[in-house]
Amino acid sequence: MPGKTFDQWNVGDRIVHDLHRTVTDTDNVLITTLTHNPQPLHLDADYAAGTEFGQVVVNGIFTFGLMVGVSVGDTTLGTLVANLGYDKVVMPKPVFIGDTLRGETEVVELRESKSRPDAGIVTFKHRMLNQRDEEVCSCLRTALLRRA
Repeated sequence: MPGKTFDQWNVGDRIVHDLHRTVTDTDNVLITTLTHNPQPLHLDADYAAGTEFGQVVVNGIFTFGLMVGVSVGDTTLGTLVANLGYDKVVMPKPVFIGDTLRGETEVVELRESKSRPDAGIVTFKHRMLNQRDEEVCSCLRTALLRRA
């Protein structure tokens, strides 16, 4: 499904993204090693077993990236000029290997671009939830989108 242009959005528009993803150990190890993150909570099962979580916690960068990634097809695919920023990133619950994650998006702000008459600024609130409907990550993403 292609993304929408600035003019096709309204504040309050909501999307429940169809794509769900069950997190694997490989997902976690790849993102953790690709980003040179030596945190044993993400890589060492023996260490993680002794923490309050009792198991490996998935690297939050994976959760954040997946949350934004699953939204692209429904929001900005082919219409994005640039992502202008990510704000208020929160991770209220941990993600574990085997959790199945899904995303939701709401348009929270629209504004004309002062410098680009051919584009407008959309602020999306993205949310990632696990199989228990617990929010595991959210953020505001500000995107510059082409106009129709």
